[in-house]
Amino acid sequence: MTTQDALKKQAAEKAVEYLESGMVVGLGSGSTATFAIHAIARLMKEGKLKDIVGIPSSTPTEEVARSLGIPLVGFEEQAVIDVTIDGADEVDPDLNLIKGGGGALLREKVVAQATKKNIIIVDESKISDKLGTIFALPVEVVPFATAAETRYLESLGAKVTVRQNQLGKAFKTDNHNRILDADFGPMDDAVKIGAALSQRAGVVEHGLFLGTTALVIVAGADGIREMKAAG
Repeated sequence: MTTQDALKKQAAEKAVEYLESGMVVGLGSGSTATFAIHAIARLMKEGKLKDIVGIPSSTPTEEVARSLGIPLVGFEEQAVIDVTIDGADEVDPDLNLIKGGGGALLREKVVAQATKKNIIIVDESKISDKLGTIFALPVEVVPFATAAETRYLESLGAKVTVRQNQLGKAFKTDNHNRILDADFGPMDDAVKIGAALSQRAGVVEHGLFLGTTALVIVAGADGIREMKAAG
């Protein structure tokens, strides 16, 4: 296990302490969230967490959870999630996030918006003063609109890359859409950029998660620290 993976695991273990038996739990996507899913499964097998059901935020997460024996439900069965544990690609001091490095931003945002308490787990390399400093903004678009939305993002000042998969072909999300990685640099007004993208036809969703997070658990060389939302 790398040093970074060890930090992710520490943050995940801390986040799972906030769970209680009987909860509906949102299961995040990506390597950091996977550590939390494994921790949840272990506590269930030990009998320390009971009657937990999960709502996964991506197909890979669903596969991991099923393989570990975590019961899963959909929004048809459970309209509200008690706690979601997920990772992030970048976090600012106000607990705003960039997510979507793994391409699951749409489902992750649906899960986040249906959740009473969102807990984000990261290692200290993901913390920055302004979003966009260390990670480009993922934007999910319908395939038909890829070229049009690329030009639109460029008109807003971004350098745009069409995300590719490991085979060098266009990356497809779980919803069969494309991802444009829009490098705005450090964003002075992430809210304004988010609003410009939300009103744009062809843009399915963007990776700015603004005002959705209650708690960020950060693992670093000096241990675990918590960042909490104001109020």
